This record gives sequence, structure tokens and C-alpha cells, in this order.
Amino acid sequence: MAPDVLLMEQEEIFLLTENIHFLSKEQAWHYRVLPKGRDGLRIELYCEAGVDENDLAVELEVLLGNEVILEPVPVTMIARLLSKYYLRENVAEGTGQIQVGKQGDDFLEDLISEAKNLKSSDIHIERYEQKCRVRIRIDGNMVERYLLKNDDYPALINKIKISANLDIAEKRLPQDGRINFKSGVHQFDIRVSVLPTLYGEKVVLRLLNNDATNIDLNSLGFSDFDLENYLQGVKRPNGILLISGPTGSGKTTTLYATLKLLNKETRNILTIEDPVEYTLEGVNQVQLKESIGLGFAAALRTFLRQDPDVIMVGEIRDPETANMAIRAALTGHLVLSTIHTNSAWGTVSRLIDMGIPPFLVANTLSTTVAQRLIRLLCPHCKTVHDFDPSMYPRQYRPSKEVKLHYQPHGCEQCYYTGYKGRKAVYEVIPVDLDLAEEIKKGNANVHALLAERGIHTLAENAFEIFSMGLTSIEEIYPLLFNY
Repeated sequence: MAPDVLLMEQEEIFLLTENIHFLSKEQAWHYRVLPKGRDGLRIELYCEAGVDENDLAVELEVLLGNEVILEPVPVTMIARLLSKYYLRENVAEGTGQIQVGKQGDDFLEDLISEAKNLKSSDIHIERYEQKCRVRIRIDGNMVERYLLKNDDYPALINKIKISANLDIAEKRLPQDGRINFKSGVHQFDIRVSVLPTLYGEKVVLRLLNNDATNIDLNSLGFSDFDLENYLQGVKRPNGILLISGPTGSGKTTTLYATLKLLNKETRNILTIEDPVEYTLEGVNQVQLKESIGLGFAAALRTFLRQDPDVIMVGEIRDPETANMAIRAALTGHLVLSTIHTNSAWGTVSRLIDMGIPPFLVANTLSTTVAQRLIRLLCPHCKTVHDFDPSMYPRQYRPSKEVKLHYQPHGCEQCYYTGYKGRKAVYEVIPVDLDLAEEIKKGNANVHALLAERGIHTLAENAFEIFSMGLTSIEEIYPLLFNY
């Protein structure tokens, strides 16, 4: 099978809103059918593959009073779409179905609680010409959960705006706000973003996990060798430790696990973040506010007058912030931050592009890390297949042979995505004297030196997880291009 075929998503079924009323919620769930459409006096329904279609059609024709045409589709697809199009109330815990009430006054609270229970990071509420939908991001991927009536959409958006102290009359401009959510055992902050679109306002709710007490470096995904290299940089009294990766790759979580390790009574720790995603007792945290002039660089200037031992900067994204971070490291402070590059060593060229002289980068950069998150296959439904080496990218040469591999299937336990949970993959480079000399020389090709030190790349670490049967070739495929 060719790689481009592997990356294609499974064909989806979309039900038109005007067809939903063909069946009641009770009928849809009892007979496990979904409305496809109407052809004259005939009603077309999707049913589960493998059922006796003749008997089912006869029973449905008596019930509905119309001729019924059935089209079989996979059982997992029927189960997933029933959850999405026909909300089920009071379902027993553990069935994998949605446990919410009707789309009434409590729908927003139920939606947020459900997303939190599913360990979702974001809720997307969107309006289109024919439908309104709610999607949530689980393990990095979007999953459509609900369809809303067009008439219910404005009231839901207004309720969100009121909770976030936004202007409900303003529908032409983007708005940003924050909600402190409290419901039962749940208490956390939600970042709200409202964006005007063609058919209405799109709202994204980012669920922020305030509690950093359960974050631990040993459980994030470091190999023993990488963790040892990383801790060498953390234990240094000064220098810059940078973590690179795209948005949503877990960089902030790794930084807070590091701060938790460094958080002692004998240390003064200051952070400047946008937003403050975790709270950690004993750490002085500052929320960035660009509108009043409180940016990363401005906060760093003040931090240097606050007698710090450790400074965390949410992100180095401009030359001014980079220069202030270098200055802090030169004056004897340990600086932790993130930066957007594709690899650990790419951090060096990124700092130089920002105007930092190579000799200063060499003298201050102590450790550079690249990080990604990959989804793990659901242990309840993953399937095993023979492996074809043509599934690798053409230029990739694996370190060992793989004869069998696992593929996602989908079940109630994983909400029919085929994946359950994620694991971080790291590439850690401690900058020693030899590597510092290469930085001063402007030499970007250090593969030989890294290999001598046993440094494993992102691709190598991701391949190891794949070879153990914990993830699929599709999940690690993008990382293999950086081999």
C-alpha cells in the first residue's frame, strides 16, 4: 500500500439536518439505524452491516408507514454517528456514549464537563449555512460530537460571551476573554476566542489545566539517556535551556515539570507567560499583557532587578526577547523557554537569525530540545497486519526490520478514533565544548558529533515506539521525513 493511501481518512457519512426528524431518538437507538434521505414515498436508512436487512426493513416499514430501503455501513460508524446526531440521556457509565442532558440551559456546562472528562484541550463551536456543529479536540485530533439547531446557536454564543465578560452586541470584530469554570469537582480556567465568520461567530474554548502537581518529568516520555542529558542542563546554575516544537506539542507541560523539580525554598523563580496555563505554589507567575506594554522583553528587564535564580519565558519569538534572555543567562541565571524550530539543533540557527552573535549563542545555550506528541493506539481495538517496507518515506532507512505492525480500528473506549492517549517524543542535545566550537564556526552540519555522543533524533525515538507496537506508521510518518 502506498504512503499517500495510508494517510487518507476513512470516508465519513454526513446526515442532513432536515432528515433527522425521520426517526425519533428512541427509534434510532433501538434499531441502530440512521436516516439517509427520502426518495418519493420511500425512506432510505443506514443500518449496521451484518444484520438481517429483510426482517429489519419489514419491521421499520410497519413502524414508519413507508417503504424502507436499507444501506449497510460499518458497525463502528453507526455507533459513533448515533452519539453525534441523537443525543442519549442517562446512559450508563462506561458505555462510551455521551452523558449529557438536552440542549437547554445546562448544555454549555455539560459540554465543558464532558470535554474535561475526555481530556480534551479545545472545544470548537461553529456555524455554517446548513448546520451548526460542536467539535472537540481529543489527543490532538478534532472529533465532531454534536449538531445544534440554528435557532439555538445565538443563545449559546451569548451565554459564552456573558460568562467571559465579552460584548454580546459586538458581532463584527474578534474578541478574547476568559472563564473561570466551576462545576462539581471541576474548577479550571477557559480561554475564549470569538471570531466573526460568514454565517455567524465561531467560538473556540481552550481548557487550561491549572494544576501542575501531577506533572512529573519521569512520566512524560523521556528515555533514560535523554532524561539524563536533559537533567544535566537543568542542574546548571546558568545558561539557556530551549524546547522547540509546534503549537500543541507539550512544550509548556515539559517546562512546568522542570519548574516543579527546581521549585525549592532556596530558589527565586519568576515566569512570564501568555497565558498562564498552570499554577505552581512557590513560583512567581506573571501574565503577559501586550495591551499595556507588558511583553516578554519588558518583563525580563524587571525580572533582572528581582534577584531571580530561575527565569521562565513563555516563548522567544522576537529579537528583543532573545537578547534579554541571552543577557539574563550571561549574568548568572538559568533561563527556560520555548522556540519554534523543526529540530533541536535548528534552535541555533533560529537564534542567529534573530541577531544573536554566534559566540553569545555558544556561551549561553546549555541544552536544546525538540519535542512532539504522537497518539498511542487504543489497546482495546488495534489490529495487527503484515508490514510492507514501502510504507516508509522513500529516503528513510530503518534501524531494524519490522514484520508486523498495528493499525487503528475504533471502538467505544477510544470514541471511534482508534487512538487513546499520547506520548511525548524527544530529541535532547546538551551543548558541550565541542558543539559550542561548531556554533562559533557557524557549522550547521553536526550529525557526526551527535552520533558520537549517542544522541537519538526525533525520527529514531518515534520509530522505536512504532516498532514496539504502541503507535501506527501513519502517526510517525511526518517525523521520518526529518531523518
